[in-house]
Amino acid sequence: MMRISEGIAKVEKILAAFLMLCMAVIITLSVAFRYFLNSPLSWAGEVSIFLLIWISFIGGSLGLKYKSQASVSIFLEYVPTNIRKVLTLIGHICMLLFLFVILYYTYTWILSPNVALQKSSGILLPMWIPYSAVPIGLTCAAFHILTNFLVVFREGVVE
Repeated sequence: MMRISEGIAKVEKILAAFLMLCMAVIITLSVAFRYFLNSPLSWAGEVSIFLLIWISFIGGSLGLKYKSQASVSIFLEYVPTNIRKVLTLIGHICMLLFLFVILYYTYTWILSPNVALQKSSGILLPMWIPYSAVPIGLTCAAFHILTNFLVVFREGVVE
């Protein structure tokens, strides 16, 4: 499972870097067109928002994989290793349960007929494309958390 998680993380890193590059280019072009050519790009703001949403959910998933999210760990630093392992496993279980509940509702939402018919206002993009960032990002996050859970469970490694 660790290999699959590493593979997903590699794809996420490449995708996030590509999306950030696209967003930087679009915003730069938007500014150039607006101020130098007096012809603003009407679609640039909407596309930038959609790219930022995708980058956020991909980045959130990567943050959970590498355990770089914000946390208060002062209590864990003062408890014995075996208790720290149990508390870490409980934390992972809570995160997984939360993600599974959210994933159920996001997949129900994305697959609903209302979302299939929605189009964005500026570029008329089907809204299931930007909305898909939520279930895809959270599915990857759940997989990373599950992998981290198994590592702690099997090896007892608590970082």
